[in-house]
Amino acid sequence: MKIRRYALKSGSLKNMLIREENLPAPAAGEVQVSVKAIGLNFADVFAIWGLYKAAPKTEYTPGLEYSGIVEATGAGVTHLKPGDRVMGVTRFGGYATGLNIDARYVIPLPAGWDFPTGASYLVQTLTAYYGMSMLGELKKGQTVLIHSVAGGVGLQALKIAKSLGCFVIGTVGNPSKTKLALETGCDRVIVRGGQFEQELRNALGDRPLNLVLDTVGGRYFSIPFRMMAPMGRMIVIGSSRYASVGNRPNVFHMLKHFLTRPKIDPQSLPEENKGLFGFNLIYLYERAELMHQLLQELNGLNLAPPHVGHVFPFERMHDAIRLFQSGKTMGKVVVSVETRPIDQ
Repeated sequence: MKIRRYALKSGSLKNMLIREENLPAPAAGEVQVSVKAIGLNFADVFAIWGLYKAAPKTEYTPGLEYSGIVEATGAGVTHLKPGDRVMGVTRFGGYATGLNIDARYVIPLPAGWDFPTGASYLVQTLTAYYGMSMLGELKKGQTVLIHSVAGGVGLQALKIAKSLGCFVIGTVGNPSKTKLALETGCDRVIVRGGQFEQELRNALGDRPLNLVLDTVGGRYFSIPFRMMAPMGRMIVIGSSRYASVGNRPNVFHMLKHFLTRPKIDPQSLPEENKGLFGFNLIYLYERAELMHQLLQELNGLNLAPPHVGHVFPFERMHDAIRLFQSGKTMGKVVVSVETRPIDQ
């Protein structure tokens, strides 16, 4: 199968160029997928900039998730067949019109879902669920703070928390995102700003703060950490304050935030009786059995499909990434191979 893929050596978005090549037949245990939609993730940006340790050091194709149609199967693959509509995750390689992938990481697309929806589900939902459930030990009726609640991970985290009857406080960086968060079930929404601490206290009232899903960092980490109840858990999955729009990272911007980053004394944690966890889903990639366990648990929650906020054609991948860098997105940013849509 002839494919197109974006290839680069990390360091600058300008280095990412389309290459055409023939894709060989899938090896034993693999399936060949004709990709129809590609989901963008924050890790993609840092990988392209050369700031992601897990990214290859040589030329490679970015991208962690996709959806499409099975074209062929390798020896030993019995749960999938040509023509199946699927979604999957990959340890890079997703920015392509076709790929060969370990069949363990490919699952059927739910009935009624289109390809952009399928490309919006796995990374966001697994990130939110693993962080909140396995690390955060989320329990029914707890009080949860979710930063960037109108983003891809945030909206899925919100749905997971509400499925357990939790009281959810969400933060957004722009007032325009408040409506989507409230419509998705958020109990209180705070626009991050100078009055954040008091606004968080007001939103909590007499409720204990049990769990925080942090994607921002800085004072938006430090303030909730201080306010967490005993046995509260802070789950760090990113730090969007380091982001900027551009082909390369803004070094001075990043250095400023790095030098002013929060510092936690581990010896103080026993006295405060709080937990701090950080994780990155890509490091769990080799544990396919855990992914399927989590997906089975998620099926029991009957979550609504993910929100696709922006769709770009394959040829406008650079524009999609720059919008993603801007922090102005709501829901998932998807690149479509199947059609030529415009940004919504």
